[in-house]
Amino acid sequence: MSKRRILLSLAHPDDESFGSGALIARYVAEGADVYLICATNGDVGTVSPERLNGYSSVAELRLAELDAASAILGFRKVFKLGYRDSGMVGSETSLDPRSLWQQPQTEVTRRVVEVIREVRPHVVITFNKYGGYGHPDHIAIQRATVEAFKCAGDPNYHTNGQQPYQPQKLYYSSIPRSMFRFYLFLFWLRREDPRRVGKNKDIDFLKILENAEPIHTRVHIQDYLHVWDKASAAHASQLGGGAPRLPLWLRKIVTRSQGFTRVHPAPVYNKVDEHDFFVGVNLD
Repeated sequence: MSKRRILLSLAHPDDESFGSGALIARYVAEGADVYLICATNGDVGTVSPERLNGYSSVAELRLAELDAASAILGFRKVFKLGYRDSGMVGSETSLDPRSLWQQPQTEVTRRVVEVIREVRPHVVITFNKYGGYGHPDHIAIQRATVEAFKCAGDPNYHTNGQQPYQPQKLYYSSIPRSMFRFYLFLFWLRREDPRRVGKNKDIDFLKILENAEPIHTRVHIQDYLHVWDKASAAHASQLGGGAPRLPLWLRKIVTRSQGFTRVHPAPVYNKVDEHDFFVGVNLD
């Protein structure tokens, strides 16, 4: 078990690729075992009708896309918790009793603890407290993961005979404030309302900026952007292969690294002090 191990605990099929595709590709290429929790089936994602040809539901399509992306990224194992996608805040789907947002946090926490104790990751990564852009499912799995990080090493927390295991580091994925200020400038030029953006006009860019957290870790990813693109393209129903983006050569300049907030061990200062998740980690 001396191999480096990372667990990403996320909400939807595509979160792994759109958010961290290059990062995952880097650590897999370097020999780490990378695992994924995908909490929901992506049931209420917006999908063009023609994309459903051959699939019985949006969930079936999106889980198939997750399988394709996972094969590209090279996960050691993917844990699908199977909850229903909640949709955005205030939507009717967020009230569905099957949705992740409506589940008791204690239940979701227990399931994350079970995964942690099975794969024994040194490093756990999840969303920030705002869930990146305020999605209820992101917030729900973030809260459960933070609690699970604390409970997994507690010998008094029992899960079907599993042994306690305490991961050493916990991170939140982070979005650079500079990038969002750039997008806000673009919205101003286009005379778009930054509080109502995205395909369904349900994302508030100003709140994202207000809830951004300090970056303590910057991991270089520029050599893996092509894998990021390929994995994202596997999620074609969510525009993974069709969204406009800068040329690859330019992105290697402007997207050289990805930032993260280190939650545990807590940083002494709110500044970048490491460029690798495994700094200070004792491999077991």
